[in-house]
Amino acid sequence: MSGRLVHIGSAVVDYVYRIDALPAPGSEKTASSFAQVAGGGFNMMVAASRTGMTVVFGGQLGSGPNGDFLRAAFAAEGIETLTPPSPVMDSGNCVAMISGDAERTFVSWPGAESILNLDMMAPVGVASGDWVFTSGYTLSYPGSRDALTDWIEALPADVPFVFDPTPVVADIVLPILGRVLARTTWLSCNTTEAAEIAGQGDVETLAGRLLADHCPKAAGVVIRAGAKGCFVRLASGETQSVPGFKVDAIDTNGAGDTHIGAFVSALSRGAHPFEAARYANAAAALSVTRNGGSSAPTDSEIQTFLSHADDHARGRKQEA
Repeated sequence: MSGRLVHIGSAVVDYVYRIDALPAPGSEKTASSFAQVAGGGFNMMVAASRTGMTVVFGGQLGSGPNGDFLRAAFAAEGIETLTPPSPVMDSGNCVAMISGDAERTFVSWPGAESILNLDMMAPVGVASGDWVFTSGYTLSYPGSRDALTDWIEALPADVPFVFDPTPVVADIVLPILGRVLARTTWLSCNTTEAAEIAGQGDVETLAGRLLADHCPKAAGVVIRAGAKGCFVRLASGETQSVPGFKVDAIDTNGAGDTHIGAFVSALSRGAHPFEAARYANAAAALSVTRNGGSSAPTDSEIQTFLSHADDHARGRKQEA
């Protein structure tokens, strides 16, 4: 594997509460558990790192206790931070409530990750062979979107740029979104986000519209559908629905991030996009069987999981 993942996104501290169901308005719940963990873009970085990619962070961390907590988490995963801490504010946070059906609800508060300018990004170098990633969260912040978009547009043409619009895609001003999509090499989004960008339609229609009308330079588009897997359309016109894997989910927080990180890692090793999507589906499936957003599996765990899945499929064919 050559090159690195250069992540220009937003990492925050997650305060995770497990509850049986969301509280009704005006009522109160007592959580069955609580955890303070690194979250946001950290989850995607962990997925890429644990599957063999060298990962560096070019976003902004704060100078208070949240920033210190995130730096320690980065160090524990071997992820280098390229930029100095913000001298004026701490990193933000997110309250994540995980209900009994494994779904999650978020309330976030932005901090240092929401402020980014070209001077701050000066230490972030990109070399041939690197991959660059950002998310819609960083592009939704008025204090970071313009500088980040300028920086993305100035990337060398041979450096692949991966974009995840995230659930806040509707909060990204259209001129910014259009410029970023125009430079995107790989777009990874869920079905709701795809429809927000390209309008209503079935997944094949959406993928075609995303490539034709919004991402003219892209190599392909991945539309994620949770446990059902994902749909991949390449610039060549080739398409494939890549099925997911049936598992007993206990926490879906971070599954999308895990999928993207594993997908990019597989692509960087030279995997075909359809095979990289299957690898990413397996990584996401394993992640939802564990608590926490940064629950991405290692490459070895994914390969073992896929091997067992293949054995099971062969066994069913023989029985038939």
